[in-house]
Amino acid sequence: MKLRWLIPIAVLFPMRLYASDAAVGARVTIITINPGEVTLLHLRPEFESTIRMPDEITSVILGSPGTFKAEHSEAEPNFVYIKPITREPAQSNLLIATRSGQHVTLELISEGAGTNAGDAPVDFLIEYRASRSFLISSDPATPVISKPIETGRRSASAGGQIDSVSTPLSALDEEFVQQKLINAPKWTKWDKQEIETSIGDVRQWNNETVVSYSVCNDSAQPVEIVPPQIQMTGHKATKKRKKEGRGIIANQLEIRDYRLSTTRLEPGARADGVVVFDRPNFKQSTEKLFLQLAQANQVDRPVLIRLPFTPPLSTGHQ
Repeated sequence: MKLRWLIPIAVLFPMRLYASDAAVGARVTIITINPGEVTLLHLRPEFESTIRMPDEITSVILGSPGTFKAEHSEAEPNFVYIKPITREPAQSNLLIATRSGQHVTLELISEGAGTNAGDAPVDFLIEYRASRSFLISSDPATPVISKPIETGRRSASAGGQIDSVSTPLSALDEEFVQQKLINAPKWTKWDKQEIETSIGDVRQWNNETVVSYSVCNDSAQPVEIVPPQIQMTGHKATKKRKKEGRGIIANQLEIRDYRLSTTRLEPGARADGVVVFDRPNFKQSTEKLFLQLAQANQVDRPVLIRLPFTPPLSTGHQ
């Protein structure tokens, strides 16, 4: 009687070992950083994938901590380790930022531990590299697994695949991305300030003005910056015989929209931004236009960057 039970067990035991030893389609990929792309990261339960950045990582943001686990340690500042913590199929996103101001976006895809999961590839290592050129551009010869940013609605087709409706970046987001791609801005130092600044494009969109800029923490301590403001200053008209002189007036212009990569800057870190504001159609000869940037701990002492009243660049559409 015991022999009859031992025969099926003896047959099933080797079959289980054979299934667990099935080969995994492991991949190692090298990608040039491009903030305008989303990298697909294929994961598998019981396997851990590694992401390596070219410089020290300052923040890791995981979209779904309930289905994926991301680990980052100061002992290994350039690495992030990611794996699924559920055996069911799952999707999420992961955002990584570095000390130099670079950032990447990943879409996490886990096929789960089902019978068909063995056919899906697994990305064991994704190594990001900084571009060697002034502007970062994608290299078609590099074996990347990235794709353009996709937004809009998503629907599952009958075959279980995800169909995406892609929407191009807005003009404001394009300006923001271009400013972040500048590797070596020309910095301006300011007296008694812990931050340095750099102005990028100043562009006109119909009746609006767009200004791109960057801020760098030149101190040994973390600093926090506030959102940008636009200021118009001029002299208040007075009678000539009045000896007190002319007073200075300052008006804040309305800001339509802005982008700012971060408000907290570690020592040596950089923030990039774009601001859109309504520029008046005319001004007095004594009035001047300024981009106002300030630290959170001294908003009463802002940095005032002179802007041209008529932008040197013009774009007819937004």
